[in-house]
Amino acid sequence: MDTTVTTDSGENVWGGGNRPLGASYGKLMMWFFIVSDALTFSGFLAAYGFSRFKFIETWPIADEVFTHIPFFHGNFPMIYVAFMTFILIMSSVTMVLAVDAGHNMKQNKVILYLFLTIIGGAIFVGSQAWEWATFIKGDYGALETKGGRVLQFVNAETGERAALADFSTALPEDRIKHTSSEGIWFEKEGYQTSYSLNEVVEGFKSNPSILIRTEKINEEGEKTVLDRKQSLARLKDAVRVVEGANLIRNEYGSRLFADFFFFITGFHGFHVFSGVVFNIIIFFNVILGTYERRGHYEMVEKVGLYWHFVDLVWVFVFTFFYLV
Repeated sequence: MDTTVTTDSGENVWGGGNRPLGASYGKLMMWFFIVSDALTFSGFLAAYGFSRFKFIETWPIADEVFTHIPFFHGNFPMIYVAFMTFILIMSSVTMVLAVDAGHNMKQNKVILYLFLTIIGGAIFVGSQAWEWATFIKGDYGALETKGGRVLQFVNAETGERAALADFSTALPEDRIKHTSSEGIWFEKEGYQTSYSLNEVVEGFKSNPSILIRTEKINEEGEKTVLDRKQSLARLKDAVRVVEGANLIRNEYGSRLFADFFFFITGFHGFHVFSGVVFNIIIFFNVILGTYERRGHYEMVEKVGLYWHFVDLVWVFVFTFFYLV
């Protein structure tokens, strides 16, 4: 026996129509992407937080790592990072103004505010690239022990950090750079530090004002500085010179700090770069009058949602890496 089920063709079974929550399909999909991406960033930051508090006694102090400003020499903790944050937040403001101008169908204002947003995003991405280059290059240099611990140096007279160049002694060692024409089985020369381990050790022994500072944070929230006798004893554990940071070694302290820094800030930087590209595409569409002909600027609003999300994520990244 056949059974047929019929429904009233005029009945709206779901009731949501084709605009759930009053949002278009495109905006709803953007919200889905933002939620899923927020969960991804949450996982990364949670992993960073667990790792940091597990090794909290040896974790690098951000105020001692991010101290540089382009074209200026000196110790300026967090100033340039604060500038980057300010630029990104202001680009979010200009994006709000661009969306508002789009709602009012003011093409020229949309062009202006989108252009300012693009400039702000480009400055941020460029600043982050410069920060990466500075972080990779390093500043003072350090030694690494057999157990993977980092030994930094301070000047006992001034209390300030001492760079390897301040006390290392040049020795008549073979540090000639090889070329592909030399050596039968030569492929390529590995990275060489500015000073060899022997040059740093001999320079340290001949400069009694130089002391070793370990990774361990004391009760005052500062890295522990050893006295001269302890420094000489600890120097025997050193096995290599470390300059800058990469995914294997880190002159600032824990290797995990550099790993998380490159991965999380790089992932966020990719989002900002992508947002700049999206904004440029939308910017030229606005100039060509594409959205004027459509009668709405919803595309500006959708890319604005993405841009605000990227800015919000940076607030958390900034807090986790630089402030806490």
